[in-house]
Amino acid sequence: MAIVLVVTLLCGRVAQRLGQARVIGEMAGGILLGPSLLGRLAPAVAACIFTPSVLSSFEVLSSVGLVLYLFLIGTEMDLGHLRKQRATASMTSLCSIALPFALALLLAAPLRVRFPAADVSGLAFALFLGVAMSITAFPVLARILEERRLTRTPLGATALLSAAVDDVAAWTLLAVALALLPHASAGLGVGTRLLWLGAYLLVMACGATLTRRLTGGRAALSLSVTGLGMAVAVALLSAYVTDAIGVHPLFGAFLAGVCFPRVAQWQQDLRERLDMTVSTVLLPFFFALTGMRTRLDLLNSPRVWLWTAVILGIAVAGKVGGAVLGARIGGGPWRASLALGALLNTRGLVELIVLNIARNAGVFSPTLFTMLVVMALATTAMTTPLLNALRVRGK
Repeated sequence: MAIVLVVTLLCGRVAQRLGQARVIGEMAGGILLGPSLLGRLAPAVAACIFTPSVLSSFEVLSSVGLVLYLFLIGTEMDLGHLRKQRATASMTSLCSIALPFALALLLAAPLRVRFPAADVSGLAFALFLGVAMSITAFPVLARILEERRLTRTPLGATALLSAAVDDVAAWTLLAVALALLPHASAGLGVGTRLLWLGAYLLVMACGATLTRRLTGGRAALSLSVTGLGMAVAVALLSAYVTDAIGVHPLFGAFLAGVCFPRVAQWQQDLRERLDMTVSTVLLPFFFALTGMRTRLDLLNSPRVWLWTAVILGIAVAGKVGGAVLGARIGGGPWRASLALGALLNTRGLVELIVLNIARNAGVFSPTLFTMLVVMALATTAMTTPLLNALRVRGK
């Protein structure tokens, strides 16, 4: 545990010194601990340190960290601002998720033939690939905007709103894709899972409305220890319910965050008390596990590297092109539209979460998983250089 924490935190620090988001370094640190470097240079040391029992403990820690992380993402969705400004970002959101998703559907058939995994339906494979190509890392985007003092600018507001809509749509599509898997939940058919999912969404929506009314007059109160414990318990319970339905526990955690009362002081207290622990203590174990599943040695032929380049090119063209198209239709200038596309092209940690879900479900082969991890790293790393090239600065 100490080795994982030190390596990921140091790599995150190096990334910040290089002008990149910290998550880039943490993702790279996880890969360094896997078979791509440590396992290749010192396989005996890697086997001694990362024993099966250790990896099993990492699975538990990373699962808890991811549930709390997705819960925090859900709580940070500004639903009121989203409703007020839905016309501003609707076209950008639509194009920035529809175009990369459509391109991914065209790419799904040749990838499934060349890099086969388990016997999953073509529709489920295409949906997983579409989500992986079209998702935006909302928290990474928010941090980039904050670091560049763009949060309160029109560009920053539009980017955040578009990313919020993209993420909600992507997680919903991911839930549908998981429900289509034959082994998602024993004894439940696809139709039954979708029916239970719809019923649970309705229950959570009604619960959120009731909670909002009950907490309407508590804007000045801090979140108590009991309140914090109850919030975490609800997130864990929601994750359990969606897992039992046959969707994924992370979708339940995200949904619990979206339904969390929009009391500004409570949101701030929750973020301050949970974010530090989740980001610095729990998530590094997810990076370590991802790194150990990422085998760069599988990218061992010009053909594989060519397909990696194709995936990267389509991912960038779809996301940036869709955002620029939507922004231009909305009347935005070219430079702001390109900057918006560069921001929404950020995939980061959220992409790794989606890829790990797909790999654990047997949808992506180890080779395709590694290719998509490379795409996630590259698209996230290019955000800052693109913004610098466009001379986008906060005021």
